[in-house]
Amino acid sequence: MDFYKIISAGYDGLYGEEQKIKIEIIRRNFNINNNDILLDVGCGTGLSSDFSCKVVGIDPSISLIRQNNNKNKILAIAENMPFKDNSFDKVISITSMHNFEGIEKSIREIKRVGKRDFAFSILKKSGKFDLIEKEIQNNFIVKKMLDGKKDWIFICKA
Repeated sequence: MDFYKIISAGYDGLYGEEQKIKIEIIRRNFNINNNDILLDVGCGTGLSSDFSCKVVGIDPSISLIRQNNNKNKILAIAENMPFKDNSFDKVISITSMHNFEGIEKSIREIKRVGKRDFAFSILKKSGKFDLIEKEIQNNFIVKKMLDGKKDWIFICKA
């Protein structure tokens, strides 16, 4: 059974405060304008979509996305996003990359749909951390790497 289906009803209670810390770190280090279009990859319940611009969220979990109040949400996977090249001014992915089936492909997709600015939080204890960090380093210019307690937060340019 899908882990997120099991915990979906209590997801915000379990992870809400932790997610808000990461969002605030990104907000302080990521110049987001009101007219930007931001893609939230792994948006889940929408906690990570709390920005003052147009936000489009994607997530593969129907159980989580049903709880998401963002009107611009799509049931989709990071490895095959239904968007044209350079569709988004900003792209974020908060504590979701370790769940991607294909790390390399999903990061290439994120780069493809984004124009210039990217922020990723990566779970420190993930067994995939080294691979994810390597792929971020290979595909982006890392401007900052910030300590988000349980995650490292990468602020990047294309």
